[in-house]
Amino acid sequence: MRRIAIISKPQKEELTTLLPELILWLRARGFEPILDPVSGNYAQEKNVIPRDELPAADPELVVVLGGDGTLLAAARVFAKTSVPIMSVNLGSLGFLTEVRLADIYSTLEGWCESCCAIESRAMVHTELWRDGKLFSDHEALNDVVVAKGAIARMVNFTIRLDNQLVASFRADGVIVSTPTGSTAYSLAANGPIVVPNVDALIVTPVCPHLLTLRPIVMRGDSNLNLSVEGIPDQTYLTIDGQEAIPLKLDDELRCRRSDYAVRLVRLGHGSAGFFDVLRSKLKWGER
Repeated sequence: MRRIAIISKPQKEELTTLLPELILWLRARGFEPILDPVSGNYAQEKNVIPRDELPAADPELVVVLGGDGTLLAAARVFAKTSVPIMSVNLGSLGFLTEVRLADIYSTLEGWCESCCAIESRAMVHTELWRDGKLFSDHEALNDVVVAKGAIARMVNFTIRLDNQLVASFRADGVIVSTPTGSTAYSLAANGPIVVPNVDALIVTPVCPHLLTLRPIVMRGDSNLNLSVEGIPDQTYLTIDGQEAIPLKLDDELRCRRSDYAVRLVRLGHGSAGFFDVLRSKLKWGER
């Protein structure tokens, strides 16, 4: 049976009506919805699977109902698959969740008829090395961030690019982002906006104690090493703003472009749609 996975954002009242309607629409067209636990609570369905087990059900499409945060979570779940993701914006800003609620069924029909564009978005692969051993590894669609916790003290960082020393400095944190993530935390920290199809990684220091230290855009096939000399248990590695890991003194992060990519169902095409979003969300050209 052809399956479509549905991942939803909690505490969205409109889903109480939307999800049962969507499930009926899909079943009328020969698809069997498989739901994450949040979606199951809204729809009172029994066909519920934990999020991390959804890829094993082999869906043809993932429908995300929520905001950018819900999409980021879904992207990591399906990072090692080629399943396309259609994201419906139920949030406020929505840089990534392109489909409006009013367009959900027309977009699904377009996908069924192979009329929608599929856009590939690069991810960043990060390895955390501790005491000379691999401690954990992660895939992120937006960014990985190393930052201090509640204590108002800066952290010492050393950055090496392809085994060459870039800089040693003190700062509140460091952001390593994909072009997709350039409009997220990196943008708030005065990082550059990078078009999503550019093969690059962006390193953005957060409040560095060097006025001359600026964000760096590097080639996508670069290998970045970030050494942390911070306060034990007061410095954290954060994945897409959703997973946090306490760091220890002398931990090392190794970042590079991921072997995997996220495939997004898009209404528009390429960078033109990206600039439409920027004009809409950042109010470019308005007075």
